[in-house]
Amino acid sequence: MPMSGELPPGDLVVRLAARGDGVTADGRFVPLTAPGDLVAADGSVTPGPHHRVPPCRHFPECGGCQLQQLDDAAFGAYLQDRIAAALGSQGIAAPDIRPVHISPPNSRRRASLRAERRGRQVLLGFNAEASHRIVDMRECHILRPELFALVPPLRALLADLLPQRGQGGVRMTLTDQGVDLLLEKVDADDLRAAEALGAFAQSHGLARLALDDGYGPQTRWEPDPVTVTLGGVAVPLPHGAFLQATQEGEGALVAAVREAIGAAAVIADLFAGLGTFALSLPGRVLAVEGARGAALALKAAANRVQRPVFVDHRDLFRRPLTSEEAGRFEAIVLDPPRAGAKEQVPLLAASAVPRIAYVSCNPATFARDARALIDGGFKLEWVQPVGQFRWSTHVELAASFAR
Repeated sequence: MPMSGELPPGDLVVRLAARGDGVTADGRFVPLTAPGDLVAADGSVTPGPHHRVPPCRHFPECGGCQLQQLDDAAFGAYLQDRIAAALGSQGIAAPDIRPVHISPPNSRRRASLRAERRGRQVLLGFNAEASHRIVDMRECHILRPELFALVPPLRALLADLLPQRGQGGVRMTLTDQGVDLLLEKVDADDLRAAEALGAFAQSHGLARLALDDGYGPQTRWEPDPVTVTLGGVAVPLPHGAFLQATQEGEGALVAAVREAIGAAAVIADLFAGLGTFALSLPGRVLAVEGARGAALALKAAANRVQRPVFVDHRDLFRRPLTSEEAGRFEAIVLDPPRAGAKEQVPLLAASAVPRIAYVSCNPATFARDARALIDGGFKLEWVQPVGQFRWSTHVELAASFAR
């Protein structure tokens, strides 16, 4: 028993909940803790072996990161646990869940920031966690340096382009030619604003500058066609097209997909996007994509370098591949959005295709679809977690299914 006036021994944090809070052995939820921390009766925390000092002054206020208090071992275990829990909710025993590939700090090549003008002051950064309030970014440990370098000069530019007390958006993507910048809800109709935009783009070496007033992006600056290199091929980048968050994460996902399909030489890549996987696969590939801009960009890029990639502009939610169509392929790559592939998966399960590589950014919908594939005769061989969104609760993975 503790002596009078002493606190009882601390409760050990044994795991992290889905939203990142530490959970003690007696079931208490304690934010900003790590497995191995001790939580005293008064709420004070004694850091354990997996607790690290958060590197950023904005943590935990900024919503860009939720888990900077973790070391990489604890962060990786958290991502693995999220996947195992999602599979368990569908009655699927955890397969071989491999060590997590975690992208390094300052590797994020795309970001969506919020901006607000208050007189001549402009707040620019991510929203605060669970809030619409903007955390004015003065440092960032996740963005590529090329993106963060634009934050200070953007404040000066937006002080002239945003309306008083107005809010806007800033979308940045690092491309082959430099930063692709899209400004949302800015006022740039007069000559002075147009000249300011041109001078900004030129002085900062932008690859492209576009504005979106709510009716779609309008390009104002693009000295050379903007591309991203995927599978060694320069692909035109339409406004708003999806791109994996980090090059390191993209490489890990591509490697996992190539392993999952094995020696297959006739492959279908469903939800192919710009061709992240289609352009990195051997053999002949049918790339199916519902977004017209991405489909046309991939088709143009593949044709230019004469890759055997055949593009089908097709909405797989309304018109999924039939079981007969899917059965013609030796392997299928599936990379749906967060909602998963509820319409497509039952048809794949009923098909004769022998191998499926499934890439997901949502463990819950992945587990739901995995249940349907397993019920259709597939075995879930392994899962490769990928932590592209470092220090975030966001989970990505690639998985191998085989008959």
